[in-house]
Amino acid sequence: MKKVELLAPAGDLERLKIAIMYGADAVYVGGQIFGLRAAAKNFSLEDLKEGVRYAHERGVKVYVTANIIPHNEDLESLPEYLKAVYEIGVDAIIVSDPGTFSVAKEAVPNMEIHISTQANNTNYRTVKFWGDLGAKRVILARELSLKEIKEIRNNVSDKVELEAFVHGAMCMSYSGRCLLSNYMVGRDANRGECAQPCRWKYNLVEEKRPGEYIQVIEDEKGTYFMNSKDLCMIEHIPEMIESGITSLKIEGRMKTTYYVAMVVKAYRAAIDNYYENPQNRRFNPKWMDGLKKAGYRGFTTGFYLDKPSHTDHHYEGRSYIRDYSFIGLVKDYDASAKIATVEQRNRFFSGDDIEIIGPEEEMTMTITEMWDEDMNPVEVAPHPQQIIKIKMEVPVAENYILIKRADDAVSDMP
Repeated sequence: MKKVELLAPAGDLERLKIAIMYGADAVYVGGQIFGLRAAAKNFSLEDLKEGVRYAHERGVKVYVTANIIPHNEDLESLPEYLKAVYEIGVDAIIVSDPGTFSVAKEAVPNMEIHISTQANNTNYRTVKFWGDLGAKRVILARELSLKEIKEIRNNVSDKVELEAFVHGAMCMSYSGRCLLSNYMVGRDANRGECAQPCRWKYNLVEEKRPGEYIQVIEDEKGTYFMNSKDLCMIEHIPEMIESGITSLKIEGRMKTTYYVAMVVKAYRAAIDNYYENPQNRRFNPKWMDGLKKAGYRGFTTGFYLDKPSHTDHHYEGRSYIRDYSFIGLVKDYDASAKIATVEQRNRFFSGDDIEIIGPEEEMTMTITEMWDEDMNPVEVAPHPQQIIKIKMEVPVAENYILIKRADDAVSDMP
């Protein structure tokens, strides 16, 4: 049985390596132009070269986003950019625009092309259309049900792969084609600059009462008309796989290293569990616990099982639920001295109870001794990205993650 692909986001080189270490089969990244996440760090061509080398050495694929909806001036540098990406050895580019598709076919005819969800792929004729033009994969719109996905799979060639989102932020607009940001603040979401106005707080103003702001009560934190819960399908992995999807995609190129690790780890475990015994539909609550440790807005199954209604409480407050804080990333471990070298990400103290997360392991411990980079004893690690040495009896490895309950956290760095 050919396994479904687990596709993870990578906003930079560190997150690419973390995604691979924690179980991704493929990663998708943005270059510094033509992607839809202008606010992410993204990849220079040099970083992309290093990322592709690292991934390919571990049997992992790399896809590059070029899925803006371009204007004329955007097309000028596109051919040379695509040629540079192709020469680096990326496995596919992701596009949404027919013009970009045609440029890719001319500039890099042997490049594998995936059609972005931005192209609003909601029916089998659309998928067939792109397949006939030479697209290898079509990324389905978030608005499809599992029943509709099965119908698409049954009506198109198996040569055309289907990709669908399995976890992450939902957009208030149809498959991401939102004009709200451009209209309100002049930042074009379809060219990578979304200001996320769907997550702002709003009031109503009635036509004959200008200047009188009427609050629509939703919860104690505010009213967010268009702000969705996060998609989460980890409880329905068997149904997702059996619908005919080729690749399960995690949203989040702007999410943290910690988020990427925890979400990829959870879905890796759920997918592997299915293939070990497809008849075993028992859900392990530990997978959901892991997802919740990463931070979330509440969870929804989106459109997959049924069309959401107001009674589903589909929308809720803007704020993330953060029960845990990411405090450090292991850089090295001295097994003889039992000392871990850690890069600080949020403040922590000697005496803190922490959790250690690895691709397979999850352990707890209390910090009893720690030192600065020069081995001077310290009681607190207050500075972002400060190098700290921690006495650690349990063996760890590079890129293990340290977390503690958010009640003890002082800051909330990305």
